[in-house]
Amino acid sequence: DIGLIMARRMVLEGAEVVAVIERKPYSEGLLRNYVQCIEDFKIPMLLEHTIVNIHGRRRVEGVTIARTDSRKQPVAGTERELACDTILFSRGLIPENELSRGAGIVLDPVTGGPAVNESLETSIPGIFACGNVVHVHDLVDWVTEESIRAGQGAAACIRKAGAEAGGFTFKTEPLAGINYIVPQKVRTAHLGDSLELFMRVTGFHERTALLVKADGRLIKTIKKKVLAPGEMVNIKLKKEDLPDREFNTLSVELAGEDDR
Repeated sequence: DIGLIMARRMVLEGAEVVAVIERKPYSEGLLRNYVQCIEDFKIPMLLEHTIVNIHGRRRVEGVTIARTDSRKQPVAGTERELACDTILFSRGLIPENELSRGAGIVLDPVTGGPAVNESLETSIPGIFACGNVVHVHDLVDWVTEESIRAGQGAAACIRKAGAEAGGFTFKTEPLAGINYIVPQKVRTAHLGDSLELFMRVTGFHERTALLVKADGRLIKTIKKKVLAPGEMVNIKLKKEDLPDREFNTLSVELAGEDDR
């Protein structure tokens, strides 16, 4: 999204944007940003391309670009040059977790943020996290909702609410086509009427479905018209959707052709 927005900003400031270059076969930004920043401003976007060389002595004079293969590597023989005097690199966002690391909190290797439970409590009891520290959000509304839930969890922790409520704990697991799931752990004794899961997919998919399974047994199918890596996915499971027996893992995966 930052790359798309900055391309538009450069045009608004009077620059000519020669191209926005993306190694993948799709834009990872939000659809609205692609439409409002790229299409509306008629900025050329070259998918499945990358920069292989930068030219210039005292300043940038141009670049050599090439097509990329399925492994996102340059394809020999597809090189061509573009004249330009400026290059902006957009490398994505990584949660800032210096405090989390200093406290010894377990971080999720995919999100870069703390692994949390349903109340947004980290691996250290009594320490809660929310917002972009946990994972990068698309909408401030979700950050607000998450902060309220973290505050409620912290208040319940102080009151020791649910400490003796029983129940069991299960972990969440991203499977085929799912990059990560937040929360990573769920305590059933602390659940309200529903469980909300946030995740991102690993590629662009149309007319597909999300399969939710408990210890490998399908408990819910959620059909989706479009799923894209740049758009966070959230699904809400009612408490009655979950098995009434104890289980260890709640997984989410993209449906195969036979499951749609």
